[in-house]
Amino acid sequence: MQTLQVHTPGHSYPIHIGHRLLDNLAELIRPHIRDKAAIISNETVAPLYLAPVEAACRQLGIPFCAIILPDGEQYKSNESLQQIYTGLLQHHTDRRTTLLALGGGVIGDLAGFAAATYQRGIPFIQIPTTLLSQVDSSVGGKTGINHPFGKNMIGAFYQPQAVIADTATLRTLPPREFSAGLAEVIKYALLGDINFLAQLEHTMPALMQQDQAALAGTIRHCCQMKADIVEQDEKEHGIRAHLNLGHTFGHAIETQMGYGNWLHGEAVAAGMVLAARLSERKGYLKTADTERIIRLLQAARLPVSPPDFSADTWLAHMQHDKKNQAGQIRLVLLKQLGQAAVEAGFSREDMASLLQSV
Repeated sequence: MQTLQVHTPGHSYPIHIGHRLLDNLAELIRPHIRDKAAIISNETVAPLYLAPVEAACRQLGIPFCAIILPDGEQYKSNESLQQIYTGLLQHHTDRRTTLLALGGGVIGDLAGFAAATYQRGIPFIQIPTTLLSQVDSSVGGKTGINHPFGKNMIGAFYQPQAVIADTATLRTLPPREFSAGLAEVIKYALLGDINFLAQLEHTMPALMQQDQAALAGTIRHCCQMKADIVEQDEKEHGIRAHLNLGHTFGHAIETQMGYGNWLHGEAVAAGMVLAARLSERKGYLKTADTERIIRLLQAARLPVSPPDFSADTWLAHMQHDKKNQAGQIRLVLLKQLGQAAVEAGFSREDMASLLQSV
């Protein structure tokens, strides 16, 4: 097991990464559990991994309940949030209850937002079971739900008490979901040390085979990058916005196509290609750089072309993006491989010209 620490102004917390950590879950959550626990999961994950989490609660001698939601991005909604609140109230939970978020990014975001708001805040622990949530969404305290007008439009920054990433859970992940998680891994490679990009190009075949050593090292590297950025900019006033590379385009794809039809990582992959193309048009990247990005995404079996909809449709969705300021669309671009920047002032003509080029 490897353990990292995230330090924020509010508090510090550990990220535990390893194989079969659920077998020793009681000891990992013991320092963070109070009087009760409420496990939040979904109909796909619960049959696979609810039992060891319940066993850990029994081992600690604490009462617990389980609230099981439908599975899918379309359920990252106010209705699901209300279902969590209702379950917590029906089970007479209080401020000394700890929520255990057992699942992928949707469950982590939902449970985290419920924890941030239920009785004005109760603790929660992230137990991510997908690659995307292990390398990205479980770390850093972003929580929330979607709105018909846009993705993640309602939420809060609320840090977990701990993150427990058991790489054994990735064995039951469908190949498409696993590839979607690799999109966020590739994002970190494009944002950070260029050596990580070269390393990822070399290790991608091993990652696609779920080699445990390659997985653990990659997850650790991404979590360390995320932790370093969150420590500098917890509330996304500066450098943390760089983590949205490809996400403005990606969120537009998810919203337009209907939540769940394109997986988040798939939409981000296509969005990163668009961001690279725009960076190339502005003279930041070379064509060879963009083609290198595309090859890596293709090696992860990710889409590299966006769905076909008009520039006006793109702009309609992108105008709701949280990074926008003073009515201007702001995008994360690559100044070079390994270096990002946020730029503003993109027009309909910019979008139309970009989309004609892909």
